[in-house]
Amino acid sequence: MLTTPFGFSSTAADVTEGLSLAGRRAVVTGASSGIGAETARALAAIDAQVTLAVRDVAAGERVAKDITGSTGNEKVDVAYVDLADPASITAFTTAWREPLHILVNNAGVMASAERYTAQGWEWQFATNHLGHFALATGLHDALAADGDARVVAVSSSGHQLSPVVWDDVNFAFRRYDPWLAYGQSKTANVLFAVEATRRWADDRITANAVMPGAILTNLQRHTDGRGSGRVPAHLMKTVAQGAATSVLVATSPLLEGVGGRYFADCDESEVVDRRPDTPLQGVARYAVDPDNALRLWALSQELLDGARRA
Repeated sequence: MLTTPFGFSSTAADVTEGLSLAGRRAVVTGASSGIGAETARALAAIDAQVTLAVRDVAAGERVAKDITGSTGNEKVDVAYVDLADPASITAFTTAWREPLHILVNNAGVMASAERYTAQGWEWQFATNHLGHFALATGLHDALAADGDARVVAVSSSGHQLSPVVWDDVNFAFRRYDPWLAYGQSKTANVLFAVEATRRWADDRITANAVMPGAILTNLQRHTDGRGSGRVPAHLMKTVAQGAATSVLVATSPLLEGVGGRYFADCDESEVVDRRPDTPLQGVARYAVDPDNALRLWALSQELLDGARRA
């Protein structure tokens, strides 16, 4: 397993010390608050040109202004992307014209009430996985343009709550459970990283999944804070610490050519066959299984193709 000099307490600024992203472009989804905003700030601080891909443009513009003020980097812009709306994603990807070096699929919803998109997709699976799948595949040529591009899929230890339930991803036949839906979507994030790395190897694009840790952000808006309340206080992180693993995976020379893996606390995680007794540890074997990853890619493509034909 790959280990780094960093760990639980490291911040995004710690893992980028001494690095430069001058001349490189990054897109961060969900960057209008929380660890997305902190991830964007850390990339801008080392001179990347950063696009905040957000649903709330006004909030994104406030964050962009704050990032420019704190870093001095004026190459921070904002674009509208609604990950639950395929047309919004297509508009963004078709408008993108330049090489892209870093894509951080950070946005997400957690344990939301039962809800479905216009296409009939379960909301969490659509937002957390399908939207990011459409975004990454739509930006593939931009990621391949210069080579050595990286995709970061922000997952969660919550993936251990559920594998992808192939015969009923949209809860058509089983009673909706917000945590099982969340777990399935987070498993999908990891599987995406596995298959994207395999499929795009010749393009020198790597993708890795990360577990940020337990951080109190807007992600808990559907849970009344109960998601984080189950985590012992000593395992809670600040936003700056929560962004560290994403930023490390996106930037560190230690991960050059490394893909298809799952990282937490800035180190690669052990593959486990049962849920650990200690919260937040390990990656479930089903989430890194290459056959599952291939199957998910095919399913995702089928769903998106069907939406385009409708």
